[in-house]
Amino acid sequence: MLTAFARAFRTPDLRKKLLFTLAIIVVYRVGTHIPIPGVNYKAVQTCVNEASGNQGLFGLVNMFSGGALLQITIFALGIMPYITASIILQLLTVVIPRLEALKKEGQAGTTKITQYTRYLTVALAILQGTGLVATARSGALFSGCTVASSIVPDQAIFTTITMVICMTSGTAVVMWLGELITDRGIGNGMSILMFISIAATFPSALWAIKKQGTLAGGWIEFGTVIAVGLVMVALVVFVEQAQRRVPVQYAKRMIGRRSYGGTSTYIPLKVNQAGVIPVIFASSLLYIPALVAQFAGGNSGWKQWISTNLTKGDHPIYITLYFLLIVFFAFFYVAISFNPEEVADNMKKYGGFIPGIRAGRPTAEYLSYVLNRITWPGSLYLGLIALVPTMALVGFGASQNFPFGGTSILIIVGVGLETVKQIESQLQQRNYEGFLR
Repeated sequence: MLTAFARAFRTPDLRKKLLFTLAIIVVYRVGTHIPIPGVNYKAVQTCVNEASGNQGLFGLVNMFSGGALLQITIFALGIMPYITASIILQLLTVVIPRLEALKKEGQAGTTKITQYTRYLTVALAILQGTGLVATARSGALFSGCTVASSIVPDQAIFTTITMVICMTSGTAVVMWLGELITDRGIGNGMSILMFISIAATFPSALWAIKKQGTLAGGWIEFGTVIAVGLVMVALVVFVEQAQRRVPVQYAKRMIGRRSYGGTSTYIPLKVNQAGVIPVIFASSLLYIPALVAQFAGGNSGWKQWISTNLTKGDHPIYITLYFLLIVFFAFFYVAISFNPEEVADNMKKYGGFIPGIRAGRPTAEYLSYVLNRITWPGSLYLGLIALVPTMALVGFGASQNFPFGGTSILIIVGVGLETVKQIESQLQQRNYEGFLR
């Protein structure tokens, strides 16, 4: 990987793309430290220090924003509204025929869906920004902080609207920065910004574990966490690269005096076909009951049950539900993202077949059978990886936003592998050695 980056910096046009990407990353990180108008910055810092990493319900969103959410900055919402909008549009594509038709139109349809995603991102940013401002005003953003109620000293309606507009504008700027990286930089812009947001929280989280440790001044706990992180990265790389290659043979066809086809290829079915989406879905779904209980008044029985069982990451009921939801969403997402019947029809149209399997419906049934078989280990792997923060919570007394958690490791490794592959492919295009040397 380091060799690929070194060769890329020696190539002039790739060097410009890499430097442009780094410049956008610097702008993004600067924006995550600029507070919005109407916020008492000193009170926010006091509450952040008192929280000492225990971010509760907002841990996932704070991780995706690079720690900007709890700082209440202009990029507080980060990339999360765009991720949510993209997932919603992807799910609606299966349900709404109009979106499905747009997807099949090629580049023009994809451009239209991207436009819809932008509109939905702005709408979700307004909704989430309003919720964040209301939470900060009520003091619920930092429960237990002595100055939580003074984070937003001026609670006038004009101040609230200004804060929501600033957060929404920040989300639009983040979306624009991501698209700039995609067009003029290296890799997928949104994925790169997500990678940077998560990686930015690693040093502080690791140092917090060292400070909380008791063995040899915390260095033994620190070294153990680093070793566990390296093992997890190796495991994730191994599983993310694993795939089942279904062989496909194309029959030879004679058109005039020329022959076409007769080639052999394969359909790559990844073990983890769903990526990190099931973990995000399961985390978001488990946050809803706790969020409702936090804002509900009174002291009813259902609120007590939720507060006892669904807010602590090390509770057995929470662990069981989290694991089962990840397995369910893994199968659900694979079912809507990969259509065996459509793949079988396309193969039949171009004269392709799987050796030993008849074309048409038997091919679709075979692909469904193979996909279900490899999704089981993939979903179980996702569930076990996602439970690593819980084990860290019990073993090291770490916060629920453990640095080597399942979501963060999956995203960092996935984005890193994809970016390195893109750099290597562009290097091969620019350093192709033909017959003349």
